[in-house]
Amino acid sequence: MSDVKYAGFWVRFLASLIDTIVLALPLAVIIYFLSDGNWFDFSQYQQNMQAALAGNAHKALTNSPQMSMKWELLFEVAILVITIVFWRRWRGATPGKKYLNIKIVDAKTHKDIDNKQAITRSIGYIISTLPFLIGFLMVAFRKDKRALHDLLADTVVIQE
Repeated sequence: MSDVKYAGFWVRFLASLIDTIVLALPLAVIIYFLSDGNWFDFSQYQQNMQAALAGNAHKALTNSPQMSMKWELLFEVAILVITIVFWRRWRGATPGKKYLNIKIVDAKTHKDIDNKQAITRSIGYIISTLPFLIGFLMVAFRKDKRALHDLLADTVVIQE
C-alpha cells in the first residue's frame, strides 16, 4: 500500500489530548467521587504546587500525595476497556482519532486491529512512557511514524 499516509507526532498528540479531555477526565471525576475522595489526596497536591511555585522544589518532590491503588487500578482498567470498546466500535479510533480522521490498523495488512493487538497496544502505553516518554517520541523520528507501543502490537496509525 504505497498510498498510505502515516499519522505524525502532532496529530497523534492532539488526538491524545482530545481523548484525555473527552474520556479520561470525566472518568477520573466519576472515580474520584465514587472513591469518596480517597483515590487521590488533592490537598497534598495543592501544597506541593504551592511549594514548587514558591521555589521549594525539594519539598514539592518529597511529599507525594497519597493514592489508593485500588481506585487507581479501577481507573486504569476502565480506561483500557473504554479504549478497546472505541477501537472495536469505530474500527481503530477513539473520539480524538475519529475527530482528526486517523485510525489504528495492523502494520502489515492495514486492516482493523484484533483484540490481542488492542490489549498489547494499551499495555504498551505504559512501556512507551518509560523512560521520559521516549516510546511516544519515536513517532517524530521514524519514517513509518510508529511508537514503541505500535511496534509491540504490530500496529500503525494512518490518515483515513
